[in-house]
Amino acid sequence: MGDGRRRHIDVAERRARLALRHRLAGTARAATPEEVAASLVALHGSDPATVYLAVAARLADPAKAVPETERALYEDRTLVRMHGMRHTVFVFPAELTAVVHASTGLTVAARERAHLLKDMAKAGAPDAAWLAEVEASALAALARRGQATAAELTADEPRLREQFVYAAGKSYEGVHTVSSRLLRVLGVEGKVIRGRPLGSWTSSQFRWAPAPEHPELDTARAQADLLDRWLRACGPATEADLKWWTGWRVTEVRRALSAIGAQEVVLDEGTGYVADGDADPVAAPGEPWAALLPGLDPTAMAWQQRDWYLAPDLRPYLFDRSGNVGPTVWWDGRVVGGWAQRADGEIVWRIAEPGVRREAEAAVAAEAERLRAWVGATKVTPRFRTPWERELSA
Repeated sequence: MGDGRRRHIDVAERRARLALRHRLAGTARAATPEEVAASLVALHGSDPATVYLAVAARLADPAKAVPETERALYEDRTLVRMHGMRHTVFVFPAELTAVVHASTGLTVAARERAHLLKDMAKAGAPDAAWLAEVEASALAALARRGQATAAELTADEPRLREQFVYAAGKSYEGVHTVSSRLLRVLGVEGKVIRGRPLGSWTSSQFRWAPAPEHPELDTARAQADLLDRWLRACGPATEADLKWWTGWRVTEVRRALSAIGAQEVVLDEGTGYVADGDADPVAAPGEPWAALLPGLDPTAMAWQQRDWYLAPDLRPYLFDRSGNVGPTVWWDGRVVGGWAQRADGEIVWRIAEPGVRREAEAAVAAEAERLRAWVGATKVTPRFRTPWERELSA
């Protein structure tokens, strides 16, 4: 990994790489959602609205974000929403589904199925053979329908209605249905994917659809492929960044780094890595740029160590208690504030750094108008709400 001549990549260059490779500078914007997803490797999908807002922020024509992303997700299937790193829902380019499944999904899937069987056994629910029978019936029903809600599948396979007590006697005791737990497991296993929502593009209620078929890949090779793609989008990054983003063990991260011939570089916080051949200097975009990125945006959530683009004193205002980032205002490669949408549709923002307020204000205002123009009357409330988002939207 490297030839002993390690180049220092400073904060300014890291911000330049981010601006260009994440399609945030005005000159780097994309034409299609597929281009955006390929540039970022993955779009956070835990909050359905994030996918569309993240795409729109990076398109030359943001008005295309909703119709074109829906086309890609539900008609052409060039983008797929599925579980990935850290057991989180993402939207990936379709050609990456096999890589993601082999590199991160298999381990999580085995654990999730084991937990389901254990919880059912503790509750005295039917055994694994019964569950396998229900699963096969549900998958056959889904194949017949093409896509379906959990309620529709339950109508076809009534045993999905079966309930069992989870964590009996604990403070978090609850009642689970077989349908909710089984469909989640099937999603992690890559057998089903999330389909078209029941409502608009902001809806969190969705249908299930059969997963597209993909080849079974070797885990180590898939991990190397995924890490190489991510470093070319987000490098340089530290080992801690890579371990956090992938959710892998450190031994897996190191094995993948070695497999792709990653090059060591020097960052302000220590040793970092770039993909093989990617250590050459990258020039900054010609003009400063502004962006309003949504909660859980893949750029804001890409690295574990964030001081180079996010001042530590802003974190309490822009993150919830679980570490989910809210809507952020960016100026020339760093987070300088937050934004929100009010009930009447107005986009409001706050820039926290006095030194950049006057310089950035006109550009941020233009981005706010760009966002308001395509969102229109649609009200978008982040799934994970943060202090400044709540305050600004009130």
